[in-house]
Amino acid sequence: MSANIRRLDPKKTVLLVCDIQVKFRDAIYGFEEVVATTTKMLKIAKILEVPVIVSEQYPKGLGATVPELNVNELGPLHLGTFDKTLFSMVVPPVEAILKQHDFESVLIVGIEVREISMRRSIPRRSLVTHVHVLADGVSSVNKEEVPIALASMRQAGARITTSESCSFQLMGEASGPKFKVFSALVKAELNSTRASVSKLLPYKSAL
Repeated sequence: MSANIRRLDPKKTVLLVCDIQVKFRDAIYGFEEVVATTTKMLKIAKILEVPVIVSEQYPKGLGATVPELNVNELGPLHLGTFDKTLFSMVVPPVEAILKQHDFESVLIVGIEVREISMRRSIPRRSLVTHVHVLADGVSSVNKEEVPIALASMRQAGARITTSESCSFQLMGEASGPKFKVFSALVKAELNSTRASVSKLLPYKSAL
């Protein structure tokens, strides 16, 4: 993974949505804000044609992805939703998709962001070059553990960023037919974005 900051290319980026499931709603700190940020990122993905992969941890017991995150609206951009029991999103089906596509970057949102599970969700360098973890789109049962997990991921080569920052990187410039729709979405999501940042970033400010 490179430490260089470069524009995200929508054609070479994939959004990973990790385990945002119904049974976690009352357990995860700032769960609704994680959902809100992820909802926005799915809308951005649809506008800018960024593929999306979703994982679900033991859905038989923990339920499916929350209904607010309607990935069916993405059509072919939804590359799949995969069941798992491993405490990592990089399971064999996801690895296979990453190998099949020429992705340079992944964006990660979701739970559980404890050091063990989320650090193991960072794809190997042989699969992808740049990893971006959205700090306003991840959380944990214990909010105090999140800075430790994010620091560990940064040590491993990930870039810790925000939904707003990576969205504008994906857009790239204020021109073209997609910008008007993109700009309208950013404005419509402004209050939600502020709420997520206010809820989820203060205890990560040391990063």
